[in-house]
Amino acid sequence: MKKYLKAVLMILGVLLMVACGSGSKDSGAENQKKDAETSAKDGNSGQAEVAIVLKTLSNPFWVSMKEGIEKEATAQGIKVDIFAANSEEDVQEQLRLLENLLGKGYKGIGVAPLSPVNLIPGIVEANKKGIYVVNIDEKIDMNQLKSAGGSVLAFVTTDNVKVGAKGAEFIISKLPDGGEVAVIEGKAGNASGEFRKQGATEVFKANPKIKLVASQPADWDRAKALDLTANLIQKYPNLKAIYAANDTMALGALQAVVNANKHSQIIVVGTDGAPEALESIKQKGLSATVAQDSANIGVESFKILIDAIKNKPQISPDTPAKEIPVESKLVTE
Repeated sequence: MKKYLKAVLMILGVLLMVACGSGSKDSGAENQKKDAETSAKDGNSGQAEVAIVLKTLSNPFWVSMKEGIEKEATAQGIKVDIFAANSEEDVQEQLRLLENLLGKGYKGIGVAPLSPVNLIPGIVEANKKGIYVVNIDEKIDMNQLKSAGGSVLAFVTTDNVKVGAKGAEFIISKLPDGGEVAVIEGKAGNASGEFRKQGATEVFKANPKIKLVASQPADWDRAKALDLTANLIQKYPNLKAIYAANDTMALGALQAVVNANKHSQIIVVGTDGAPEALESIKQKGLSATVAQDSANIGVESFKILIDAIKNKPQISPDTPAKEIPVESKLVTE
């Protein structure tokens, strides 16, 4: 009988231990699930007062900007959250991303819009909530923004007309006898690309020895630029130079030039100063790039937001945005 009772007690003890262990495991998993749900719902942990919405992080230009902002934030002992759209095509996704941040406790948000108008509804809502906004790189349509009742503190960017002009001036300096040239534009309607095209086109057309035979978009895409350049080379066998509105497209154009065995005939100049482009210049691939200081563009934007959060200026659509230019430079070696 004693042996029987002892055996029963041992079995009950084992069952109790299993039950306790099982209950503890389920409770831990449930807590982790709740923590994850809370984190996903809250977005901002409450530590960051500033958020930045970039175009994408698939381009070195924007990666450099992100790193510059993070370095400055660390130096100031301030937390910043940085987000980006999945691609430069999805203007609605970028708007949803911005709108999702408006209830997360941020006091200032920097935005690099994918188009001059796609983020206007989100900016207007941010202003209504007392959130300061800075426009980064791609200029918002200020007239439409004001009509909608919104405003931004500042517009921080490179002077993109000058960027395009610098690229074109370098090409002309390398073509003393003139010749046929082409421009590879960014995405149609994109302000940065349009201004670069404008700057390059004005310089080319002002020189009587230069004939601008084509100006076409490649949507900031390397493969599209390669295909476009291949077609241009076939159509214009005497083509002497190409100015591309970013380095990604310039590298695609260069590949087409190399494939056609015309590297000694056709100069290719890019824009941005991306690491791969700088290496290509060293290897005698690209002839030059007009380097933007994307890190400093980001840093200046971040500083303006921090200053506004501290000093609390009035948000008003009647207050014009300050234009903060960041200088570019021609890199040839």
